Amino acid sequence: MFNPKYLITNNILKNIGIIEASKEVIEHAPLLPYYEREFRKDALVRTVHFGTHIEGNELNLTQAEKVIDGEDVVARERDIQEVINYRKVTEYINESKIQDSEFRITEDTVRTIHKITVKKILPEEKCGEYRKTQVVIKNSRSGEVSFKPPPPEDIKRLIYDFLAYINSQSGKEIHPVLKSGIVHYELVRIHPFLDGNGRVARALSTLILFQENYDIRKFFSLEEYFDSDAASYYEALQSVGKQNGDLTRWLEYFTKGLAIEFSKIKDKVEKISIDGKLRQKLGGKPLMLTDRQLKIIEYIQEVGFLQNQAFQTIFPMVSEDTILNELKGLLESGIIKKQGVTKGARYVIK
Repeated sequence: MFNPKYLITNNILKNIGIIEASKEVIEHAPLLPYYEREFRKDALVRTVHFGTHIEGNELNLTQAEKVIDGEDVVARERDIQEVINYRKVTEYINESKIQDSEFRITEDTVRTIHKITVKKILPEEKCGEYRKTQVVIKNSRSGEVSFKPPPPEDIKRLIYDFLAYINSQSGKEIHPVLKSGIVHYELVRIHPFLDGNGRVARALSTLILFQENYDIRKFFSLEEYFDSDAASYYEALQSVGKQNGDLTRWLEYFTKGLAIEFSKIKDKVEKISIDGKLRQKLGGKPLMLTDRQLKIIEYIQEVGFLQNQAFQTIFPMVSEDTILNELKGLLESGIIKKQGVTKGARYVIK
């Protein structure tokens, strides 16, 4: 039976504390829909680019973003296909019914993620199928042999034990961040497929976080942290084998990465959060805005100003008096100011 070994060190506790504090701020920050979309797009691009780049993909960030947006890029076919596939993996994770109380990560989940990851890269009969040969794992950059995974005849049993642990009561009681890190490592260790194991491991790790309500509005990406220092990533993974299966060093590394990523997003969110900008002005009180007021602010952010003649463009079925009442609330809160006094007056961010 799979039973991970690790210690809860001061470093792990500190990292989880940072993660929890950042999560609280991010989840409750009143962001404009425009910024919400931008944060998610940024996380998607970073996840797909850095998640494939660490495996040797040669596309740069700009090229990867163009491929994600469906634009043509002159590059190796495999590199383009890897980005397309990993983008579809993120869609699969986002569309999974993870909030359903009956949702379970199953063998079919693992196989499906692999099928999407290696579509048109491996022969079709090997997509989603466990390897039938013994392999050794090499660092894609240095070529150095990292470790020798279990023999092919053990894979099905190891996957069964691994999934049983994830869905067990004891597995559910582990902190989601630690569970995510354990899942990441164990998939890499088992190395069930001929290719794409790292991407499948990182995808499942993210799926665990989403399932356990640690998606933080889908703003985050761990892949950039791993790729920024690939040597440290592989060293942390290899530390488990060197410590006779003890995951402590790996979990310190993993939780630190999530703490760094969540902290970065928290700082960005606080800078542009309406609540953050006005907290001091309003004496520390949170600001509650209506959906129409948020839409008005988003429009002013994108266009630069709002005039009366644009009211019907933004709210085609709403009376002018109702819109003026929403504007009055924003004026009184000090978020916007009015320039001019006639119908041609402009409303701008104060």
